[in-house]
Amino acid sequence: MPEFRELIEGYRRFRTGPYIEQRTRFDALAQGQSPRVMLVACSDSRVDPSRVFDTAPGQMFVLRNVANLVPDYGDAAGQASAAAAIEYAVCVLKVHQIVVFGHARCGGIAASLSGAFTDAGPGQGQFIGKWMAMIEPARQQVVAAAALSPDVDAQRALEQAAVRLSLANLRSYPFVTAAETAGELKLQGAIFDIADGSLRVLDPATDRFETVPVTLPG
Repeated sequence: MPEFRELIEGYRRFRTGPYIEQRTRFDALAQGQSPRVMLVACSDSRVDPSRVFDTAPGQMFVLRNVANLVPDYGDAAGQASAAAAIEYAVCVLKVHQIVVFGHARCGGIAASLSGAFTDAGPGQGQFIGKWMAMIEPARQQVVAAAALSPDVDAQRALEQAAVRLSLANLRSYPFVTAAETAGELKLQGAIFDIADGSLRVLDPATDRFETVPVTLPG
């Protein structure tokens, strides 16, 4: 397969370049990891958290799934992979921060708005539909608001609502709430737009997403 051959060529570039250049770091990482930040990010191939935040290997513990969602603790048994990653990050790695990292033009959010995979059968979006049903109440609110006002950007509104929901769901985990209450853990929401490179961070005081200022060259 040509795609896999491209991956192998990428590995060779990595092995003869960055791996050698950061050999001390990789030697240390071989003994274990101690990231201080966990990211819940989307699986979208266009948005790589390590590139956006310019981090080195070992700095972030990353959970990626469709639309960067966190299931509620009450539903965690059915979403064991996501719950296990959160539990490991908080209880074992003792991360200091969890960032729910959304992005603009998210395909999962678009699918939720369109209802494309609602009640879909096997191989037709069955699992996507069940996963995105997690934000159905928020979707209904956004659709209703958009119907009343043509100025509402439903895609953007639901992307933001999904980040807020994931933050709320994180706090439904007893060990997350305990760590946050003890001042050992902070939760943060952010949304990146690949079209213009902007990053908006959720301000807990105003519940608004504010753009991070950047001084560009030239």
